[in-house]
Amino acid sequence: MELDYSKIDNELLPALDDFPALEIDRGNIKKIRALLLARAPLPSAVTVKEEELKIVKADREIPIVIYRKSSSPGQSAVLWIHGGGYIFGSAYDERAKVIADFCDCTVVSVEYRLAPEHPFPAGPEDCLAALEWLFDNTDSIGIQGDKIAIGGASAGAGMAAGVSLMNRDRRNIPLCFQLLLYPMLDNLHDTPSGDIHNHPVWKRSTSFNAWEMYLNGEPGEAASEYAAPSRAESLKGLPPTYISVGSEDLFRDEDIGFGQKLIKDGVPCEMAIFPGMYHAGESFAPAAKVSQRLNQSFLTALKDALT
Repeated sequence: MELDYSKIDNELLPALDDFPALEIDRGNIKKIRALLLARAPLPSAVTVKEEELKIVKADREIPIVIYRKSSSPGQSAVLWIHGGGYIFGSAYDERAKVIADFCDCTVVSVEYRLAPEHPFPAGPEDCLAALEWLFDNTDSIGIQGDKIAIGGASAGAGMAAGVSLMNRDRRNIPLCFQLLLYPMLDNLHDTPSGDIHNHPVWKRSTSFNAWEMYLNGEPGEAASEYAAPSRAESLKGLPPTYISVGSEDLFRDEDIGFGQKLIKDGVPCEMAIFPGMYHAGESFAPAAKVSQRLNQSFLTALKDALT
């Protein structure tokens, strides 16, 4: 199946000239990382305090970046997991800064290990360790233990959902909210939107290659629910959740299905589907009206959950 590009919001179309759909596989991943790193970032919309730390474990160190608008004690906190298909990206994330500024909270962004060099479960284990560190050090960090949320965008949102499941089954740290922005949840993409092969930015073939690297070749339905949360038999016990996705996103139907499953399992869930939006379109065309609606929607939902 092919995507009808006439359905894409007109304000989002020009950005695609500068960012065609990615072609990524094991052979070119290092080159793609370098190209993305070299792209000139958009000017920062906010100014927040930034601190680099390392969480020391017996077998590794996990770098984190802490963003704060202020140093006032008793803040709420967000464990933020960056996107990038599980294979690229960085904890130095503009959206983490925006969240810290808008919500006046502490955001801990995790520099988790990336596939294919470090396939699943390396990344989620790093993020769960960061969550445990955050909860175990609330006093010294200056945050409220009952006001910790987890969130991410794209693969980061998929990993956030997986870490929420891991936390539920292992440590059960009380999370007040789960923020999932167009999450990458299903390694099969066995949905109507997942069957379309020409989505902009992040298309079906690229996504399958990313999943293959993340899962180290593990096939289909054998994937762990902590890697592909759509595989989870039960979502009971997860925190209240916000999910957003664009109508023209490869992940649209798997995200809607995940939200419906959350509701079925008794988890409060708000879903927002943005007409004409492709994957991460607000990052490429932030001035577009639909981009502004998306950003305002998730920021307001998160701030409400943290206060």
